[in-house]
Amino acid sequence: MDDLDQHLLARLRDNARAPVAELARALGLSRTTIQSRLARLERSGVIAGYAVRLSQAREAALIHAFVMLTVEPKQASAVTAALKRLSGVRRLQSVSGPFDMIATVEAPNVSEMDGLIDEIGALKGVERTNSAIVLATKFDR
Repeated sequence: MDDLDQHLLARLRDNARAPVAELARALGLSRTTIQSRLARLERSGVIAGYAVRLSQAREAALIHAFVMLTVEPKQASAVTAALKRLSGVRRLQSVSGPFDMIATVEAPNVSEMDGLIDEIGALKGVERTNSAIVLATKFDR
């Protein structure tokens, strides 16, 4: 990947639905150059897909939190599978430090967030949770 690929990816992060012609204008290149770059990035697996990004108003209407989990030894895969089935869990990452995993979760209101956090804490294999509610997002790339 070169600088052009990096700039192209940065533009796509801002708007994955940007037309090729718009990307070409912004980067000062031809449409065919941008199309071939995109095709190469897709074939090589650098671009795995394109996703929907919710509006700021929709995101602001949701309650977001990070739930740090301590998991019983050898239970990580079972806990991961259980968390994957919970629709409010948007991302799960294994981490170093005092916790084993961090789940990024969302819910439409505080009551449902409380229930979701309780549900996570009650999963077989979860020893302990510690939650942090997001108060504001300063920026999101």
